[in-house]
Amino acid sequence: MSTDTATQPVADDQPGTTEPGVERGGVFAALANRNYRIYVTGSFVSNIGTWMQRVAQDWLVLELSHGSSLALGITTGLQFLPMLLLSPYGGLVADRFDKRAVLKITQAWLALSAAVLGIMAVTGVAQTWHVYLIAFAFGIGTAFDNPARQSFVSEVAGKEHLANAIGLNSATFNAARIVGPAIAGLVIAAYGSGWAILSNAVTYAAFIGALLLLDSSRLTTAARTARAKRQIREGLAYVRRRPDLLLVMGTVFFVGTFGMNFQMTSALMAQQEFHKGAQQYGILGTFMAVGSLTGALFAARRRSAPRGRFVVTMAIVFGLVEVAAGLMPTYWSYAAILPLLGLVALLTLTAANASVQLNVEAGLRGRVMALYMMLLMGGTPIGAPLLGWVGGVFGARWTLIGGGGLSVLGVLLTIAVLARRQRLHLVPSLHSPHLSVEQRAA
Repeated sequence: MSTDTATQPVADDQPGTTEPGVERGGVFAALANRNYRIYVTGSFVSNIGTWMQRVAQDWLVLELSHGSSLALGITTGLQFLPMLLLSPYGGLVADRFDKRAVLKITQAWLALSAAVLGIMAVTGVAQTWHVYLIAFAFGIGTAFDNPARQSFVSEVAGKEHLANAIGLNSATFNAARIVGPAIAGLVIAAYGSGWAILSNAVTYAAFIGALLLLDSSRLTTAARTARAKRQIREGLAYVRRRPDLLLVMGTVFFVGTFGMNFQMTSALMAQQEFHKGAQQYGILGTFMAVGSLTGALFAARRRSAPRGRFVVTMAIVFGLVEVAAGLMPTYWSYAAILPLLGLVALLTLTAANASVQLNVEAGLRGRVMALYMMLLMGGTPIGAPLLGWVGGVFGARWTLIGGGGLSVLGVLLTIAVLARRQRLHLVPSLHSPHLSVEQRAA
């Protein structure tokens, strides 16, 4: 296709076409799709509220528990425990039912959970065990929301722009991460944690509204999976037959379980190591989000799914940078390394996400993405309390040093186990950033 043709203005009602100012294959290519523009706008507003609640909830726990790192780890663990227990069922629901209808229900559940916690905090009746309970309820909604939302992106953006849409989703998520924590810090300092949490309940209306505004005729809806026996096992068996998926999923398990506990580790570093308040804690999230947003924009240019060496390499670099962050001597040196940590974390996650979404059958995408999210986030109930205990015994720095070190060791262990048990030969490619995965002869 010539350059002239690729950039000509076209009518907005033609699926897969390009509008003025949006070049096919550019960073913002997926925005040519009207449905995706509506979807990502609603998601951006909702994500600002999500980041406000993450900051506010952690600060609320620290206030109620008198600075207990273990209480913070338990809260984080309980919020992600349903991902470990219920994600396979959430993936099956996403494959079997209308994903947009599922998302309306899950978003309403999450809004209700945020509203209850916010009201309890504002009225002064909240106790630590209340936060535990509502965090668990929030996790139940997330276990069903994440697989539907992850797999719904392909229906909104279409296969042609899916890799770009994944990158743009990450960009908007991390743009919200820049805004949300900063606003949360100001709101908490002025009015208290409860009002920041209530703000999140309100922002869910933006995403629900976006879902209602989508044009159904432009969705590339996959055929729904008919009810049958052993469908969850079918998804597991599919992943077991795919060594490339096993490599990515094993990598994200260790990175997600031990490395990606920033909402806890930064709170502990801000309060206990550097003796800062809520506003300074919120600023740390903004620093990290600058790097994450940069990584997301790099990822949005990707036209195909990276696999193997790129995912593994970025995961190892991430772990090493996290260890370095734990060694930073001052608040500002710690803040200065966070953009780099956010950059490598985001490049790791977007590469892993794209490699899974772009290489699975449409009818199994919900179940496979549920397994992916379960491994990425479901290990948090193990990692967060463990790191919380480490922080309480050895100090806040060791939540980062230990988390980064365990991430690196876990990735190396994944490679070793796959190479041994699957009789795989991981072949470095000199021409592309991935490993070729070949079956060894018996």
